[in-house]
Amino acid sequence: MTPAELRAFCLGFNAAVEEFPFGPETSVFKVLGKMFALSALAGEPLKVNLKCEPENAVRLRTEHEGVVPGWHMNKRHWNTVTAGGPGAVPDALVRELVEDSYDLVVAGLPRTERLRLDRP
Repeated sequence: MTPAELRAFCLGFNAAVEEFPFGPETSVFKVLGKMFALSALAGEPLKVNLKCEPENAVRLRTEHEGVVPGWHMNKRHWNTVTAGGPGAVPDALVRELVEDSYDLVVAGLPRTERLRLDRP
């Protein structure tokens, strides 16, 4: 996966935006103000921090070399996923994990905000 593909995929979700609260080198992808992905898109290899259910986070770390506890994040709820370069997780799995992260964040939003996301 390339940085451009990762950015486009993250921004393809309903109400997703890219912000730079940690400086211009770190893209933070949010939905209604809540972060679901964080990446230094220019980094090599390409890595992305993604929210994950705790049980799945541990399982993914044991099954994939390119999945480790979230760097500078709550290690119970976040994984750092290598999305490009050596040891990269397959693109299809990266997309699935990004979508899961987005869905987890949306599920934690108040009901009125979740309903707003469903409207065109």
